[in-house]
This record gives sequence, structure tokens and C-alpha cells, in this order.
Amino acid sequence: MKKTDLITREGFTKLQAELDHLWREERPETTKKVSWAASLGDRSENADYQYNKKRLREIDRRVRYLRKRLESLKIVDYNPQQDGKVFFGAWVEIEDEEGETLTFRIVGPDEIYGRKDYISIDAPMARALLKKEVDDEAVVNTPHGEKVWLVNAIRYE
Repeated sequence: MKKTDLITREGFTKLQAELDHLWREERPETTKKVSWAASLGDRSENADYQYNKKRLREIDRRVRYLRKRLESLKIVDYNPQQDGKVFFGAWVEIEDEEGETLTFRIVGPDEIYGRKDYISIDAPMARALLKKEVDDEAVVNTPHGEKVWLVNAIRYE
């Protein structure tokens, strides 16, 4: 499945900061370590050389990905017309039939990692909630069948 090319302004800023950190700080530092380890001689048994060479490849791979991804992303800012309905960037509180409540923010797929309170716009839950208002029901298809959630609150920050 293709990732949606949407991102919040905060998410875009974080990805830019990661790219900047990798390119300006981590890569030059790792390059120095590789050069130092290479100067010691036999590279085949030099753990410092092998580890840092591998780390340099990982950094370069991530830098290439971030540069390409940042070009294709579209920043979505809050618009007052969104108030009262669930759209991209909304914080949503929902409740199921058993009274279990969840609160999360609908964001781009690049923003969900390391956050338990963010879900991707591509997730079935987010798709079911789009354009819903407070007190609307959203039906979400799960592996265990359909589940109904009630929208309790919507906010944008």
C-alpha cells in the first residue's frame, strides 16, 4: 500500500531536524572514525572499522530516504473550517460499546513511530473517522469483525 504524502508542520520540522543532524553531525563524526580505524592497518579484523563503515551506510541510506521523502511531502496546516469535524491533524477521543476510550491524533505515516498517541491517516480507524462529528458513530472493520466507536471529542492544537 502506498503511503499518503501528507504531514503536519511539526512532523515535517522533525524530519528536517533529523536530516540536518545526520548530515551535519553524525555523518562527519562517523567518517572520522572510519578514517581513524582504516589508518590502523588490517581492516578485515578491525571491529571499529567494520562497525563504523556499516553505520556510515545506514546514515547515507537514511539521508537519501529523508531527502527524497521531504520533497514529496505536502504539509497540512490547521484550517478553522475543520472545527467540529475529524480531519488530518485532529486529536480525537472515541469510545466503544464497553466504555473503553482512546485518544489519538491523526497524522501522516512518517510521524507515528515512537508515539502511541498518533495513528496514520492510512489506518482503517482514521479512514472510518474522517468527516465525523462529535456523537457520530464510526464503524471500523477489524480482524474480529466490525466494531462501532462513538466520537466523544475533536480538537485541533
